Amino acid sequence: MSFTSDTQAAIAMARQHAVGDLLRRTARRYPGKLAVVAGELRVTYAEFDVAVNRCANALAGRGLAKGDRFALLSHNCWQYAVLAFATARLGVVLVPVNFMLGAEEVAFILRHSGATGMVAEDALVPTAEKALASAGVTDGIRGCIGAAADGWEDVDDWWTVGHAHDPEVAVADDDPLRLMYTSGTESRPKGVMLSSRSLVAQYVSCVIDGGMSADDIEVHSLPLYHCAQLDCFLSVDVYLGATSIILPAPDPAAILATIERERATKLFCPPTVWIALLRHPDFASRDLSSLRKGYYGASAMPVEVLKELQQRLPDVEFWNFYGQTEMAPLATILRPHEQLSHAGSAGRAAVNVETMLVDDDNEPVPVGAVGEIVHRSPHAALGYYEDEEKTAAAFRGGWFHSGDLGVMTEDGYLSVVDRKKDMIKTGGENVASREVEEAIYQLDGVAEVAVFGISHPHWIEAVTAVVVVKDGARLTEDAVHAHAREHLAGYKRPKYVVFADALPKNPSGKILKRALREEHGGLAQDG
Repeated sequence: MSFTSDTQAAIAMARQHAVGDLLRRTARRYPGKLAVVAGELRVTYAEFDVAVNRCANALAGRGLAKGDRFALLSHNCWQYAVLAFATARLGVVLVPVNFMLGAEEVAFILRHSGATGMVAEDALVPTAEKALASAGVTDGIRGCIGAAADGWEDVDDWWTVGHAHDPEVAVADDDPLRLMYTSGTESRPKGVMLSSRSLVAQYVSCVIDGGMSADDIEVHSLPLYHCAQLDCFLSVDVYLGATSIILPAPDPAAILATIERERATKLFCPPTVWIALLRHPDFASRDLSSLRKGYYGASAMPVEVLKELQQRLPDVEFWNFYGQTEMAPLATILRPHEQLSHAGSAGRAAVNVETMLVDDDNEPVPVGAVGEIVHRSPHAALGYYEDEEKTAAAFRGGWFHSGDLGVMTEDGYLSVVDRKKDMIKTGGENVASREVEEAIYQLDGVAEVAVFGISHPHWIEAVTAVVVVKDGARLTEDAVHAHAREHLAGYKRPKYVVFADALPKNPSGKILKRALREEHGGLAQDG
């Protein structure tokens, strides 16, 4: 049956289910409910929705249109949430930028994305200005969060006045809305294109398999420029009508105080931050009794740490979320009742995901064999922006290739062995760094450990461990080697053990093994 173009457009608008629509629908269900807490600011869903509409209309009035790319360089704040949904309502592609990057790294993202405007936090305006100049961007919108600098508009003005009506922009399911730049550990960062289809399908998986509800009160402290905090948690809370408390950074003391003050029920942290909470002196004195749901991801949770969390937070259920930016980002989930029976596992494919393991020829591997983890799902990205070659390689055979190695049981439980690049090849044998880390974590006195390979004239790569000792504990290199002899085959044992006060991490809590390799790469030459 055929319809006129006007009728087709009207039907498409009536059926639209894009990211920008979700807040409006929640605001109509729960207009007076507390939506966001950020410092002294407390806003309802009705107020949040009005702010987003005014911001969207202000951006449109400044020439921003559907399909344009718009960069955002900031720590977590209320303004970040407004801009994420305002750009989505316009069909504008938001480009969240890692606030840890230097000016030249930001300039690369601006050039590559073709961003036609930018918002920067006041403290980051000098970096932004250098990046814009280096990228050759001389015009376009420039908005500032905080004290506005010369030539920059105060973004708060965009949603305190102006029209509050919905911008009438048709946003299709697969129109790109986010351009998320990967960390670039192997090469220049890649721009991952995510659409409403990717994101909303992923939100549904989070809700169903992650046990999320409108009653949640969640603390958001990990960077919103990363899709884990932004799209597994904050945007899902908005979709459901939950309450979000936004913190600027994952400071353990602030997280613990906020849980107590706001009676928070839900918290996501990578393992490194959960460890920091456990070791913080306030952990035992703060009232954490409201907490009911705990989530971890970004890297594997050491089994010994998980056991300690369950012992010290007995009323909290834990979920392990595994995935990557290209999956928007969730792929598999380990649920609360599986945490100990399948300790160390990444769980099974989420409700909207199909996962399997393949060899280098894209053929499925047998149960129990190591293979590359691949997925089929509406979560999957649209591809890499302006990069046909890498997109074709990542989606070869009609599956998204994660670059992670794993082993799967017959009933579909996935164990992530390592990133391909983190597999240590020593003396002709493959060693999974995670297996060595798990063994060392069993040693009393170990707070954190990172295991990686360094170049070695005899072994090709030598297994190396950097260990952080718990406060008040004493640990020696000989003790670590003795423990490794008890628990690991000879070729898996660290050839070198180094003690450090802390491990280098990115703002998402991932340990920067590349930095450790560079720092300790000379150990073999030193003897």
